Amino acid sequence: MHPMTEYRIDDLARAAGTTTRNVRGYQDRGLIPPPVRRGRIAIYGDEHLTKLRVINDLLARGFTMTHIGDFFKRVQTGGDIAESLGLREVVSAPWSQTATATVSADELYERLNTSDPKLLDELRGFGLIEPVGTDVPPAQYEIKDVETIEAYQRLLKIGVPLPYLLGMQAQLDEDMSLAATTLVTAGRRAITEGRFDGWIPEEGAESDWASKFLAELRSTGRVAAHNTLYRALDRELARQLDDYLSIARSRRESRGAE
Repeated sequence: MHPMTEYRIDDLARAAGTTTRNVRGYQDRGLIPPPVRRGRIAIYGDEHLTKLRVINDLLARGFTMTHIGDFFKRVQTGGDIAESLGLREVVSAPWSQTATATVSADELYERLNTSDPKLLDELRGFGLIEPVGTDVPPAQYEIKDVETIEAYQRLLKIGVPLPYLLGMQAQLDEDMSLAATTLVTAGRRAITEGRFDGWIPEEGAESDWASKFLAELRSTGRVAAHNTLYRALDRELARQLDDYLSIARSRRESRGAE
C-alpha cells in the first residue's frame, strides 16, 4: 500500500492545475473536505487532489459551480467522487505505458550527442523528455519514453542527424493526432448514441456500462491502431520500394544509353 502524498495548499493547487483561491472557494462550498491541521500548517492529501481534478473535468464540460454542487450532493455520503462518476479512472489513465528513466543532463547530452537547447525543447514538446527540478540549465532530465530515445540513439550512431529525426517525429505527431481524433470521436459518438453529448451516468448500471465501454474502447483502439499502422507500413514500404527501384532502373538505363 502506497503512503498518502501530502500537499500544502500551493502544491495542491499546482498539482490540480488550479489556484489556491479556487481551492479555498471549493472548500468553503463543501466540495472538498477541510485539510488536516498540523499546528498552523494545513495538509491536503490524494483525496483532495482527486476531487479537485473531478471539479476541473466538470467545469471543462460546461457545468456551473451550482450544477457541480448539486451533483456532489447526490453522491453517496463518504463515497469517492471519482469512483461514483464511474468514468474518471478509465478516461484519465494514460493509454501510453512507456518506460521512463531519470538521467543526468550530461548523460542525456551524451545519448543524443547534443546539448542544443532548441533541440532539447523540441524533444520536450513531443513529450519525450522533461527537466527535473528548477535548475537552469537542468541538472537532470526524466526520459518519458525510453524506447523511443533508445531508437533515436541507434539511428544517431549510424549517422542520421537529430534534426531529421525531430522532423519525422513532428510529422508522426501530426498524423497520429488525426488517428487519435478519429478513434476517440467515434467512441464519444457511440457512448452518447440515443442520449446526449455531455451525458454523465448517474445510476449504478449506467456507470458500470460506461466504464466497461471505455475500457474496451481503450483495448480495442490500441490493438486496431497498432495493427492498422503495421499494415499501412507494409503497403507503403512496398509502394515506395517499387518506386525507388523504378527510378534506379531508369537512371541505369539512361547511363547505358549515353
